[in-house]
Amino acid sequence: MKSQILSALRMLLVLTLLTGVLYPAVVTLVAEVVFPRQAAGSVITVDGKIVGSELLAQRFANATYFWPRPSAGDDLTNYVTVASAASNKGPTAADLKSNVTVRAVAFRQAHGLKPDAPVPSDMLFTSGSGLDPHISPEAARLQIERVALERKFSAEQKQRLVTLVEQSIEPPQLGFLGEPRVNVLKLNIGLDQLH
Repeated sequence: MKSQILSALRMLLVLTLLTGVLYPAVVTLVAEVVFPRQAAGSVITVDGKIVGSELLAQRFANATYFWPRPSAGDDLTNYVTVASAASNKGPTAADLKSNVTVRAVAFRQAHGLKPDAPVPSDMLFTSGSGLDPHISPEAARLQIERVALERKFSAEQKQRLVTLVEQSIEPPQLGFLGEPRVNVLKLNIGLDQLH
């Protein structure tokens, strides 16, 4: 009996060292060598100052910026990135329907669209993580007019904005995974540099 307990404790110690110390250390080291930017959080800096990560959405509520998807962690002042999660609401949830209706009306009003105009689904529904940093090219294109008006762009500046949006479209990963998308943080950084 005593030898079985000692064997079990030795096995626990060995497995703890292998799977709890050695393996994570090797994976971390390899990640930092092979993918240093991603291992550091895909941080974006502007003029030497960290402005965010290209992997996490940020709230841009000001009309002079492109807006991201709604966030399940949104507390109306900023995205709550610590508790990222989906809302887990289904199609029968009354508050989901209410939230989507409110978002649709607000988006249409802010962009001068007709009351029955279609709104891209990514501007109405949160993503699986609640922190998706991307929007569809269609959602970005719909916001061009509002951003240009709010920033009082000339026709030439507006055309440069259109070009910026088109250049910001990222293809599907590996050419076939997912859909084309636009990273809102990167787009807004480019917008500030454009202006």
